[in-house]
Amino acid sequence: QVQLVESGGGLVQTGNSLTLACAATGLTFRDYTMAWFRQAPGKYREMVAAINGNGGDTYKARSVVGRATISRDNAKNTVYLQMTSLSPEDTARYYCAADLAESIVAIHDAEYDYWGLGTQVTVSS
Repeated sequence: QVQLVESGGGLVQTGNSLTLACAATGLTFRDYTMAWFRQAPGKYREMVAAINGNGGDTYKARSVVGRATISRDNAKNTVYLQMTSLSPEDTARYYCAADLAESIVAIHDAEYDYWGLGTQVTVSS
């Protein structure tokens, strides 16, 4: 049984940083492209960043370029999302997702195979 468990969310002030983590179990982690999505109230779920199986290739949404870093530790079956210069526009529930693909081929949520329950990030102004 595949499980993705996110952690690291919370309430932060504008301009601060945070790091989210997603621990995966029940799958061969290195075989999966991992991604972070987010969904704000009343908005569609959007991809924030993705990283391929060996960590050599990453993708970031235009809205977070220069502010987000995605990384993974295949020895720990964990993927991370570090975000800096947070603003209230970053307030959303952040989800970890896994796609059985060695490279980043999926950028839409419907293409991902497994999902975590998410962690809430709230940025106060």
